[in-house]
Amino acid sequence: MQDVVSLILGGGRGAPLYPLTKHRSEPAVPIAGKYRLIDIPISNCINSGIKRLYVLTQFLSVSLHRHISNTYKFDPFSSGFVEVLAAQQTNETADWYRGTADAIRQNLSTLQSDQASHVLILSADQLYRMDLRELIQTHRASRAAVTVAVLPVHRHQATRLGIVRLDEQNRIVELVEKPHTNEQFDSLRAPAAWLQRRGLAGRGQDYLANMGIYVFNRQVLFDLLDAQPQATDLVREILAPNLGAHAIQSYLFHGYWEDLGSIKSYHEANLALASPTPPFDFYSPDGVIYTRRRNLPASRVHGAHVEQCLISDGCLIGAGTRIERCVIGIRTRLGQHVTLRDTVVNGADRMEMEPDRLLNRRHGLPDLGVGDNSIIERAILDKDCRIGANVQIVNRRNLQQAEGDNYVIRDGIVVIPNGAVVPDGSVI
Repeated sequence: MQDVVSLILGGGRGAPLYPLTKHRSEPAVPIAGKYRLIDIPISNCINSGIKRLYVLTQFLSVSLHRHISNTYKFDPFSSGFVEVLAAQQTNETADWYRGTADAIRQNLSTLQSDQASHVLILSADQLYRMDLRELIQTHRASRAAVTVAVLPVHRHQATRLGIVRLDEQNRIVELVEKPHTNEQFDSLRAPAAWLQRRGLAGRGQDYLANMGIYVFNRQVLFDLLDAQPQATDLVREILAPNLGAHAIQSYLFHGYWEDLGSIKSYHEANLALASPTPPFDFYSPDGVIYTRRRNLPASRVHGAHVEQCLISDGCLIGAGTRIERCVIGIRTRLGQHVTLRDTVVNGADRMEMEPDRLLNRRHGLPDLGVGDNSIIERAILDKDCRIGANVQIVNRRNLQQAEGDNYVIRDGIVVIPNGAVVPDGSVI
């Protein structure tokens, strides 16, 4: 693994996760109460012995930079680092990153100064645990130019992913982004014999999805980017046109993997973590997911009813409150007789002390957190929200898409943006 350098693509606008990306980049979005999405790929690399990591950033990246600098500090006598490569004007270009391929191309000088023979490219909007050493070993053993991690999926999942078709040597011979016609699905379906050999027959997972995880031979990556200087997308314009020109191998992954590229998938994945048998465990002998250390007190719960919840550090939950299937982020304050169901609360960036609360009340602002007697169902409360007393966030009209001054509804889920204020008695 000393011969591998990792690039984590974290510069996208993250529009599908809006308004969670209204004030931050997608990799900085909170997950599971106390983590951020960027912690997933970084932790997978560290646990696999890959300790030279570059994070490519561009859009609203201040909080992401702060989190990385405060979290990932290596032994000064080792060669490990997590370094941010922000988009910048140079003598060669004055453009922002125009896509994944362009982001890598604009940082080629950094890669060329690193003598690693393999470049690992990861996304920062996915929840999974992978031993990347197995991926690298598959790449080396197959003598491939590029290796792509793939995952068995059902047909309804395939419509929003890139789907590949393999030959007998598990080389990728076809790659289609978001197939939608019957002809495409018929062409891309894995053969029954192939599924049988791998224990996948009868599960309905007849398609292999591109996970957005790639290993390139260093020189191959340079050559592909040089040969197509106008290409901006790594998959559509670099990989897909070169399936016949280079040996592009697949690596079959069988574990849990979830693309958190929409409000619906983000909400569902968070709530699944609070179930009695969560599909993903952030603390596992197979690889701990790391995040920033915080000196927070234990949470205090006063006579509340709690079912299937994750409750993070530094929370205060009032008497008579009922919480069912929720994720409660750090420093969350819930008043008395609050009802929360199927809700993700991302917490707060600071503790609000009594003098601050008194001053805010004089200006008509509710306290940070959720006020007394409020009812919230199937929602996401981003950080530093101020939800007043007797508020109802329940989407009774079952709107699928809507937007107001202090809320956004996506896929029927009400999202209260970062720092939004919902006055006492409001109904959403």
